[in-house]
Amino acid sequence: MRYPVPDLTPDNWFEVEIEIERSRFITWLAHAPDNGAFDRLLAAARNAHPNASHHCSAFIAGPPGEQVHIGFSDDGEPGGTAGRPMYQALTGDGIGQVAAVVTRYFGGIKLGTGGLARAYTQAVMAALAEVPRREVTERREVRVRIEFAGEADTRDWCAQHDITIVDVLYAADGVTLALGWPSDTQVDVSALHSRLKGKLQLEDDSQLTP
Repeated sequence: MRYPVPDLTPDNWFEVEIEIERSRFITWLAHAPDNGAFDRLLAAARNAHPNASHHCSAFIAGPPGEQVHIGFSDDGEPGGTAGRPMYQALTGDGIGQVAAVVTRYFGGIKLGTGGLARAYTQAVMAALAEVPRREVTERREVRVRIEFAGEADTRDWCAQHDITIVDVLYAADGVTLALGWPSDTQVDVSALHSRLKGKLQLEDDSQLTP
């Protein structure tokens, strides 16, 4: 599976501010490959704006469609008017591994429940429209055993086919490479098998495509 994520370094965030009916809505977006990244973003927002009215939030600590490592909070706003609309904006965008916090300074004009939901949605979408992105590829591990003489050819073949090398184990009789294989692609090392003149073995030979 390939999907976009915020192109942000750990513990850094992207910030956008909009104003609606005199209330300030400051959206913070961060790359969140795990729940801890969201916790750090929320703490940073609260620390930077201790006098704000609310720090509403939503996160998806995984790929689009993740059902376990997700969450959202209204932080004192009427139920369902902030966190859930923010989460729906994230899911609707198709982005993954993302955390959002919207810091609100109340401007004195009540927006009503519908107005609040629209405002928090708008705040997140404004940030999503500008945040830098990069694509990630989910991978599974595939281990191959080769002779020493075939390592250079194997590395070259992997570089040409978007296969990462996760780990290398050297032994007296050869080399075992742990490959990061794109999870949305069938395991097929037949071309590499031919290139190495058959001197390649998958740890599970049943994965080998003839």
